[in-house]
Amino acid sequence: MTSEPATEILVLCTGNVCRSPMAEALLRHHLTERGVIGGGGSRSSTVSIRSAGLLASGQRASDEVIELMGARGLDLTGHQSCMVEPEMIRTADLILGMTREHVREAALLVPECFGRTFTLKELVRRGELVGPRQVGMTLAAWLEQVGEGRSPNRLLGQSDEDDIPDPMGRRFKFYKQVARDIDELSARLVALLFP
Repeated sequence: MTSEPATEILVLCTGNVCRSPMAEALLRHHLTERGVIGGGGSRSSTVSIRSAGLLASGQRASDEVIELMGARGLDLTGHQSCMVEPEMIRTADLILGMTREHVREAALLVPECFGRTFTLKELVRRGELVGPRQVGMTLAAWLEQVGEGRSPNRLLGQSDEDDIPDPMGRRFKFYKQVARDIDELSARLVALLFP
């Protein structure tokens, strides 16, 4: 039985009450469904996922997020927001921002993290062009391929091409769309990382 090396994923958003808790729960769900975590067997891997935000700690997930994730069988009632710390970024193998702003903030806190920090949309988009991680390939090697030719300058400007919009304060219908987008992107990312 071969097992993957431990992988730590950090998901970032602004308040850590909407997008990043959903992404954390949905990534964990898809990894579990795929047998990567919690299932043992030949695909066994130690993957830890946590989320954080740019704002103060101690807030619960929004009611909308709790309801939407609950409908998927994912319980976020105990979630408490956590403010990102540089050490979280340093130790993570992969940092996923919900927007380019979150990637910029991570890179400002820990400049050497840029090569392993992407928005969720960007990583899926670029990863699908490169193709899934091959058997025996490290996550770092795959991220290097995916990030080839990528520059921090692309994080500047106003483009929101790779951003997942913040549903905070919007109608429930908007929360539902954001949850669907994160769910789909999470499933696609898991398929790329653990084919």
